[in-house]
Amino acid sequence: MARRMWIVSLLMVSMMLFYIGRLAWLQLLPGSAPSARAASHGGWQRLAAAQRQRHLMLDSGRGDFYDRSGTPITGETYEAAAFFPVAAAFRGDRSGQEQLAACLGVTWQELSAKWDALREPIFWSVEGGRQPLRLTPEQAEAIKRLHVPGVKVLPYRNRYLTSFAAKHAIGFTSQHPEWLRTYRSEELSSGKRRLNEQIGGAGLEKSLDALLRGLGPTSVSYQLDARNAPLEGLDVRIAKPVNRYYPLQTMTTLDLELQNRIEAYVDEHGLTEGAVVVLDANNADIVSMVSRPVMQPGAFRSSDGSEWENHAIKATAPGSIFKLVTEAAALETGSASLRETFTCNGEYGKYGLSCWKEGGHGTLTLQEGLAQSCNIAFATVAERLKPSELLRTAEALGLGHQAGWHTGKRIGALSGPLRLLEEEEAGAIYAGKGDDALARQRMLDAVDGGAQAQTGIGQRDVRMSPLQAANLIVTLLNEGRVMQPRLVSEIRYADGQRMLELPAQRAQGLPGRIRPGTARALLRGMEAVVDHGTGRSIRQGLWAVAGKSGTAEATRAGIARNHQWFAGYGPAAKPRYAVAVLVLNQEPGSANRATKLFRGIMDIAAERES
Repeated sequence: MARRMWIVSLLMVSMMLFYIGRLAWLQLLPGSAPSARAASHGGWQRLAAAQRQRHLMLDSGRGDFYDRSGTPITGETYEAAAFFPVAAAFRGDRSGQEQLAACLGVTWQELSAKWDALREPIFWSVEGGRQPLRLTPEQAEAIKRLHVPGVKVLPYRNRYLTSFAAKHAIGFTSQHPEWLRTYRSEELSSGKRRLNEQIGGAGLEKSLDALLRGLGPTSVSYQLDARNAPLEGLDVRIAKPVNRYYPLQTMTTLDLELQNRIEAYVDEHGLTEGAVVVLDANNADIVSMVSRPVMQPGAFRSSDGSEWENHAIKATAPGSIFKLVTEAAALETGSASLRETFTCNGEYGKYGLSCWKEGGHGTLTLQEGLAQSCNIAFATVAERLKPSELLRTAEALGLGHQAGWHTGKRIGALSGPLRLLEEEEAGAIYAGKGDDALARQRMLDAVDGGAQAQTGIGQRDVRMSPLQAANLIVTLLNEGRVMQPRLVSEIRYADGQRMLELPAQRAQGLPGRIRPGTARALLRGMEAVVDHGTGRSIRQGLWAVAGKSGTAEATRAGIARNHQWFAGYGPAAKPRYAVAVLVLNQEPGSANRATKLFRGIMDIAAERES
């Protein structure tokens, strides 16, 4: 009997020693724990604590954008009500909860139902709202006085300001775990990135994502026990990266006041599909870039999400805007002169090509042909030109390739060369890529007379974006010098010190440059357009302006449509801005709405300058 008791006692002591040893192993030797992943994140002690904590992100730590004068474009902080998943039995008395519900504008039943469904902490938002409810100072103070367990008034960092619409040029952020797994697997494995983090999805948010993402989020934790009851004596704890250099500040070239006024103007005048680009006439800095339909980050309004497309950098048929290029090629090669006369009776006589004016323009010079946008005169000139001559002139004017600011150098944390507008389409003059000399020659050899005539009036395979159209105007204003439109001037550390400068720069790799005399001739032609040509309806305004209208034939779902353009500059005597306006998918025969919008935008710019 005694021996049996001795054996049982020995077994019990052995078991106790085993569990004591096991506990010591877990507590003191986390690196030897069965789960290497748990150990790599701080051991079992931290995991145990994490089981009692509920975390809520206050600020992603992402860098913000500012306009050219330092006004914030993204990023605002306001007070919001944070709810943690505290069980109903531990939320305090019902009277306090009812007062809380009244502060938030809901019933106690609605408050309780939403709270009961919580599994993770949230900021309170109104039904259907994408952002937390912005508390007034009175609401915030009232909620603080209630001391309802599991409810805290905390500062929330809202990325996209509620005071104005999102900007396509700035872009948006979204969760994209598939992309992270494919392109950032090492950073995921090392813990530098999380699958659920927001990454840049378009615009500058995408181009500068590696710089903007910063050092990590600021989050708040709240201690709960296994019953989801608050732990006595433990309040919220805020954890954030400590580095005075982050988050970064991206200084754009945008004029936010002008941008917002133009957005309001085009919306008021019914622009539902199209774009506006305003460039500084001296250096091609992007002062304003508007695209419609309106983009709403985090939400689709259309079935295909087409409102996320930035039409300002999407290439489409330019119509008669391209006649500027055709005239430049004719003057550069000597194929035509400004005083040469052409006869337009309304029909070209071949290729089924006719002039937009029934009965034609009669006899007119090349300069008047531009002012009146005569298809017959420009088809005639185009057929005199070799395809290589027209292509070379277009390329010398910056067309047929991406125009936006870029560099071949690696910058900061970026993995490769930087292009500020990654989604910008290159556009085209003829069908085909022409990637090498042989392919280029084959492309040009395939151009027949009909294709050349249609190309000369901006139809057929010609494609141009509003950004390229506005930059074409800047090029002519600068006597043929092609600039790269810039959207960011510099990136600064959080303390204001400059991290990177992105200087205004000329376009590289172009096949020569048109003569200053050719550029001046085209500018005089654009003055004639507004003085007595197709743009004479906009002669009156705060500034005298000049420009070129355009209408391009298109189809949508098999239905004939027109794309309407106007590109020009103002004031005519001393140009300050170059502007391109595109109105997409209008009914054939309708008045050119782009021309009217151009006038209004120039008047807004004039008021801004006064």
